[in-house]
Amino acid sequence: MRRARGTCYVCPVNIPVSSGLSDIEQALGALPLFPLPQTVLFPGAHLPLHVFEPRYRAMVRDALETHRTLSVVLITDEKPIDEHGHPSIAQVAGVGVIVDHPDLPGGKYNILVRGRARVRLHELPFVPPYRRAAAEVLTPPQDDLSQADLSALVSSATAFTALVRERDRTFDFRLPRDAPPGLLADLCAYHLVLDARERQAILETLDPRARARRVAEVLAMQRLTLAPGERDIN
Repeated sequence: MRRARGTCYVCPVNIPVSSGLSDIEQALGALPLFPLPQTVLFPGAHLPLHVFEPRYRAMVRDALETHRTLSVVLITDEKPIDEHGHPSIAQVAGVGVIVDHPDLPGGKYNILVRGRARVRLHELPFVPPYRRAAAEVLTPPQDDLSQADLSALVSSATAFTALVRERDRTFDFRLPRDAPPGLLADLCAYHLVLDARERQAILETLDPRARARRVAEVLAMQRLTLAPGERDIN
């Protein structure tokens, strides 16, 4: 499995991600897990994936026949931790719904997963061919950002996006208008924060004020670090 590269997908902001989770509730008792290195799914983000391993092709088939829901969870250590060869995974992950799934030859898929919520995972005993977990939805508080925090986030995101575009004219990320501050921070983290472990830490930061400040600080540091040199940032 791998993340498809190319267009940045942004959630339509007229459909609040936090408003009702009935589309994923059926799956939470035994949520299919899609462990990936370097990939963190945020609420509101759209993640394109190419699915080719037999176990994950089976997972996608099962999901499409039932609730269309799965969790993309970060692999924190590639070393096997059990007799099945499973790697360590994060305890907090994004849960999403498959919104598009072009079938490919040989039973492979290109799927598009729309992030719906943060969840805490309680992994279940392994039943082949893929891992599952009981999942608890984590609901962030509804605190508003101060104008200073919001301006800092937008400024850092805009400046870093401009830096990326100087080096890659195909890159396209636009800040959605009228998005709730928490969603805005999530989308900036998903599309712009380079380090997967930092993205994971941001995912685990529930307070929207602390999350926005962290994203703004990370993006400002990335820009300061990368602007003087010619290192590849893609």
